Amino acid sequence: MRMLENKLMKEFDTLADLSRLQAQEFPHAKALIFKNEFLTYQQLDLNSDRLANALLAQGIKAQSRVAILAKDSSKSYEILFACAKIKAVLVPINWRLAASEVSYILNDAEVELLFVGSEFHDLVKSIESELTNIKTFITLEKTAENWLNYSHWSQKYSDVSPEIAIEPNDVAVQLYTSGTTGRPKGVQLGHYSFFAVAKEWTRQGQNWLNWRQTDKSLLVVPFFHIGGLWWAIRGLVAGAENILLPAFNSIEVLEVIDKYRITKAAMVPAMIQVVLSEPQCQETDFSSLEYVLYGGSPIAESLLREAMKTFSCDFVQIYGMTETGNCAVCLPEEAHTSSNSNLLKSAGKPFPGVSVAVVDSEVNKLTPFQIGEIWLKSPANMIGYWKLPEATAKTLTDGWIHTGDAGYVDDEGYIYICDRLKDMICYAGENVYPAEIENILYEHPAIAEVGIIGVPDEDFGESIKAIVVLKPDRSAKALEIINFVRGKLADFKLPRSVEFVQSLPRTPSGKIQKGKLREKYWQGYQRKVN
Repeated sequence: MRMLENKLMKEFDTLADLSRLQAQEFPHAKALIFKNEFLTYQQLDLNSDRLANALLAQGIKAQSRVAILAKDSSKSYEILFACAKIKAVLVPINWRLAASEVSYILNDAEVELLFVGSEFHDLVKSIESELTNIKTFITLEKTAENWLNYSHWSQKYSDVSPEIAIEPNDVAVQLYTSGTTGRPKGVQLGHYSFFAVAKEWTRQGQNWLNWRQTDKSLLVVPFFHIGGLWWAIRGLVAGAENILLPAFNSIEVLEVIDKYRITKAAMVPAMIQVVLSEPQCQETDFSSLEYVLYGGSPIAESLLREAMKTFSCDFVQIYGMTETGNCAVCLPEEAHTSSNSNLLKSAGKPFPGVSVAVVDSEVNKLTPFQIGEIWLKSPANMIGYWKLPEATAKTLTDGWIHTGDAGYVDDEGYIYICDRLKDMICYAGENVYPAEIENILYEHPAIAEVGIIGVPDEDFGESIKAIVVLKPDRSAKALEIINFVRGKLADFKLPRSVEFVQSLPRTPSGKIQKGKLREKYWQGYQRKVN
């Protein structure tokens, strides 16, 4: 099996290659299982060919942006591979966002065609007049007035593969991350991003996580997150069965693990915590599980130990960013059971082919145990931010991604994250930038100043707190402040608590000192991320 995997891995340069070659190698094997129905690798390839031809007939050209706003399903992957085969760029939209946020992303990406899940028809109808570039709307399930129906429309076209040359450096997907200035940025990832690090494993004779064609992989991290998409590609590369949930539901996760005898699963720490809290967890048979991969935010050691005991399988942590093509650093299973318990506080070591540097404010490389900004150089790094050359230059320098995380490397090469240099908050695996929330709250008639910070949260890692200075002779209640944001941003970006103060600490240049605002909430914590 290893010889077969190595042979195929060398041939996977693009997502289009992945679809076609796996259809040849494992035509009748189940690729995706969704709601008790399945697609074989051959069916997935043929369906995506048919859809690719339908997109071409609709006027979609090379590097045109195609978006999807829907909960995950097998159709999500048909659309991914269809776009790949015609050099179009897929823009998966976070369906938890508010209407105004969705509108901004669709216009910023210059999306020409939008696939919409039935749950989001009303949202899209409410912003349809604002969408400046979209020529075609396609509903994935139910009919909608003046929109095409996915199945009726695509079935008219041939399933003969389009003869279009795809290059590894072509942009394959554009994923949006929260923005430091309040506007999200489109991260452009080439086809190579999904295979470059894996090729380095193969060159070094590694079969990471011991993937086999007989594996059954759980897909529950959303498709619109790089972590979810990256994990799905790993299972498809192995020729495994991939069992897909439309969204995270802890009861369904337990049922699927038991029913399908899941061998590999990926979750963010908040998901793990919710699964463990279910009474049904104590009756679930986890004996098929070999690995649980986690990442997206730091994990509490107590939660990790409880999960390791309950699931009774190996655990692997990954660390990276959308900008690094997902994971660049890994804490392997053996580190989780090492006699050196301090390793559980580590993010791990770089993957093969990935370099790490810790630098100070003058970009001097620091020695072990000195704290500075962590930089990563990965063969999977992004091409750049969509139409933001200055922002790209600030984040990507000579092949190095500036993570914005503060930390150090020990004398064995393990990376430790201590704090964030950026103001980002990680709530239940979702990245939130304070500027998004602050920009809205400054429109509140009673607010003179506001600072948004992340504070420790036992259940969700970090919780969003608003520190508010009211205008003279004005008053407001905490719930009023929270509700002012509601509907303008996704619910996961709402402040969970509000504190009213007389003034905010500022630098001589007038910038709010977020570090001072956070100090009292993080006292007693070894690191200022949670």
